[in-house]
This record gives sequence, structure tokens and C-alpha cells, in this order.
Amino acid sequence: MNQDATNKEIVVSGIRPTGKVHLGNYLGAIKNFIPMQDEFDTCYYFIADYHSLTTHNDANELPVHVKRSLATYLACGLNPDKAIVYLQSDLPQIPELYLLLNMFAHKGELEKCTTFKEKIRTPGQTVNAGLLTYPVLMAADIIIHKANKVPVGKDQQQHLEMTRTFANRFNHLTETTFFPEPQGFSYGESLMKILSLDGSGAKMSKSDANENNSIFLLDDDKTITKKIKRAKTDTGPTEKNSPLTPGIEALFGIMDCVSAPEIVADYKKQYADCTIKYGYLKLQLAEDLINYLGPIREKIIQLENDTDYLAEVVEKGGEKARESAQKTVDGVRKLLGIQYF
Repeated sequence: MNQDATNKEIVVSGIRPTGKVHLGNYLGAIKNFIPMQDEFDTCYYFIADYHSLTTHNDANELPVHVKRSLATYLACGLNPDKAIVYLQSDLPQIPELYLLLNMFAHKGELEKCTTFKEKIRTPGQTVNAGLLTYPVLMAADIIIHKANKVPVGKDQQQHLEMTRTFANRFNHLTETTFFPEPQGFSYGESLMKILSLDGSGAKMSKSDANENNSIFLLDDDKTITKKIKRAKTDTGPTEKNSPLTPGIEALFGIMDCVSAPEIVADYKKQYADCTIKYGYLKLQLAEDLINYLGPIREKIIQLENDTDYLAEVVEKGGEKARESAQKTVDGVRKLLGIQYF
């Protein structure tokens, strides 16, 4: 592990391999992984393949998505020599802790979970038990390593709060402080939320039926340009210093992350004094996005084809992650009295 790290806190986070990773996934979470692997003593990053089965169960697609997600992690700068990278399904201790934590989860609070309510309103969505108890499995993922920090986006904050709830209930029952309270983490001032290009004000999502509403890391230059040109805007500000409408807020939100500060400042000034032309804004943003994402896309494609290397990474990472997970499960079993002889 990183011998130069001074922060002894533990970091855990993962992504679902349900398709292509979009810009919001990268800027909201994955980008944080890179500096964290140097700053913190132990970082665990995993591919949440069990989680993907709550809404996707295509046995032919899953291997493709898992390899792509792993390649994306590494292409974005994750270093398996500094961080522990593994597959969720390679840790049998996670399903065991998930089962035990279900005894501390209340049906009512799970049904109130925002993401659950959104999913059950989706036409054709099958509401399975895994979908309902998704926050419990997420909690098991996090506290299996006794995490202190979890780099997540705003949309996962409620799940993280539920993780703390389950951990605290366990601690209260056992009269211990066995599990720490994990906190959301971002290197920005607050947890980042990248908005959809449809002007709705909703977050960018890979589950959106219209892929034009999201920018994916594997989008080619032509696709990026087309999506930005089609992004929903308005007729333009009519009064100086008008508040941003959702569509324009989405474009400026991306520009804040990929464009030079002076370029962002200039376009925001144009908006404030009502001289902005959205066509020029979109051309500038498309160019900056292409320059920003191009090297990442090329690296993902290269790594995705190197399956031997990908297998080596998760094999080594799995060994280290299982060792940590087993210590936690042994402790939980002992505290719950599941130790008879």
C-alpha cells in the first residue's frame, strides 16, 4: 500500500457495470479516486456487479460491462499498486454481511428511499427484493472494510445516510463502536451533481432512455459535438444578472469542469450582461470536452482489449479485499453471538 500516505482513514467506493460511464460518474466520483489513492493509507475501489443485477440481468452483457468499467477505472488514473481494485462478487463476505444487515433495516425506510421510488415508477420495471434492499447491500459494501470516507455524488447521499443508520444500529445493539460512520467526500466544496442535457434540471444518468441527454466517456468527437449542439437551452436572458435556467446551468456546470477558468468567466459575463450567443457557447464547450475526454477514451479502449492485465488486477485486489472483509465478518459474527463452540 502507499507508504507515503499520512491519512490513516479508509476509503471505499464502487460503480455499477450497467453500461457506459458518463461524465457525471467521472466528475462526481471517479475523478476523486485518483488523488485519494495518494492521500489515504488504504483505498478500496470495486465493480458493483451484484448491484447491477437489481435492474439488469443479461448474462451476455454483464462480462462486457464489467471489463469496460474496470478498464475505465484504470484509464482514469486508478493505480492498482496504490489502491485495492476488485470485483464485488469476488468477496463472499459481502453477501453474508448483507444478510446480517437486513436484520437491522426497516421495510418502511427502504420504501422511502428516493432512488427506489424513482425505479418503481419506471414503466416495465420489475420491483424485486434486491431493488428494495439496494441500500443494505451498499452499506455492506462500505462497512465491510470499516470505511471512513466514501467519494460519491449527491444522488448517493441518502444511501450513505442509511449506511450510517445501519452501522449505528449495530453498534447500539452490541454496545460497541465496531463500525465507524462513513462520510461522503469530494475534493470540491460540495458533492458534485452534473445535470442532464435535456434542460430538466435532473442529474445526468446512464439509465436515461435518451442517450443524447448524457455525455459518455466513450463517446467519439462527432457524438460529443452533436449532443452539445442539441442540448436544451432557452431563448436567452432578457434582464442583466438573470438566474441560470436548468439547461444553461447544465452547460455551465460542465464548462466549469473542462474549460479554462478565463473562458468560463467570459461566457458567464456574457450571460450576465445579456450578450451571450448559445451557439458559440456550445461550440466552445464541445471543443473543450473533446480535448478533455479524448485521452481517457483512447486509454479505455486500449485497456479493455488487454483482458489478461484486467484479470491480474482484480485477482490481486480480490485477495487483499477478502482478507479485510473476513476480519470484519468474523468480528460481526462474534458480536452477534454466531460463535457456538
